[in-house]
Amino acid sequence: MQKTIWTAKNIPNLNGKVAVVTGGNSGLGFETAKALASNGAEVIIACRSVERGEVAKEIILQLVPSGTIKVLHIDLMNLESVQRFAREVKSIYARLDILINNAGIMISPYALTADGFESQMGTNHLGHFALTGHLLELLKATPNSRVVTVSSLAHKQWNISFGNNLCEREESYNRFRAYARSKLANLLFAYQLQRNFDSHSINCLSLAAHPGASHTNLGRYMESNVFIKLFRPLIERILPSAAAGALPQLRAAVDPMVKGGQFFGPSGFMQLSGSPVVIKSSKNSYRTDDAVRLWDFSEELTGVKYEW
Repeated sequence: MQKTIWTAKNIPNLNGKVAVVTGGNSGLGFETAKALASNGAEVIIACRSVERGEVAKEIILQLVPSGTIKVLHIDLMNLESVQRFAREVKSIYARLDILINNAGIMISPYALTADGFESQMGTNHLGHFALTGHLLELLKATPNSRVVTVSSLAHKQWNISFGNNLCEREESYNRFRAYARSKLANLLFAYQLQRNFDSHSINCLSLAAHPGASHTNLGRYMESNVFIKLFRPLIERILPSAAAGALPQLRAAVDPMVKGGQFFGPSGFMQLSGSPVVIKSSKNSYRTDDAVRLWDFSEELTGVKYEW
């Protein structure tokens, strides 16, 4: 599989399949939703702004008039909203083939979610942990379903910490470190989810992906950086597009040859760009003791108990 140059042209026919893409209104999520809809999947764009979601839907339908897209509200920074979204999905659909935990925030200023979690860990990990748990019933009811959790190269920059709701306190907050920890949590979760699928003989796959260094609006909190302002035109020209950055998560979501627990990323220099291939993550991401502890802590914090 590593020798194959995988592109969007390799996406198979997805007619009859249902996919949820969090953050599907922009960036990697938009490109992912567009590609899935272009190949026949019914796509649910899950996003905080329904208005922006509807705009994204219309843009996709102009390109793919035969596409089937629904926009539903979710705020990953609010566990009640996450539960409400999942309840609505389950009231409409009897199956869920693909769940792509894509939405996220990056290096944001210190803030708390509606439930009192540090915002990056709360959005990037805990919100998606709760969402996956609420949708587990549908995933189990759908043979060969998949959960794809989007991480980042930043996961290599730190280790996991279980203090203060998985992050440091405001007075010691470091937004880069907090982001790295949340992205490591994404991987610990994805790998442990696959272990749980295996141990309970559930016909679902859990995979992870990272986009490399694609140009999206995820880095909006860096816009005030003088260096970024000065070199923005060059950065936009050099960095891969969001469409290219979405390929690893798309491959994880649809390639019939994938195996549970795999991690996809770009094949090029330092994994910054290139065709999507199976890669290795940091040693810390494979620590099963940390993964189990994170899982238990996440269930405790979110109140979401997975029903296997």
